[in-house]
Amino acid sequence: MPENTALDVPFMEVNGELCKGCQLCLAVCPKSVIAISEKLNSASYHPAFYTGADCTGCGLCFYACPEPGAIRVFKP
Repeated sequence: MPENTALDVPFMEVNGELCKGCQLCLAVCPKSVIAISEKLNSASYHPAFYTGADCTGCGLCFYACPEPGAIRVFKP
């Protein structure tokens, strides 16, 4: 779970090792709560990450992501 995320509000989580940094999740997020890391993962991609605020739990990022298991969305 991302830091500073309460369990009573929606949030999303990116598995940084599975993410290939395609940025499709960024393109569809209506709240712009996803960013790209400056650090590389073990496969030398810049993975996406949740910025920690204002996620609505809509799931658009989950459905846009081509990498199975890279994004999870949690709604209370």
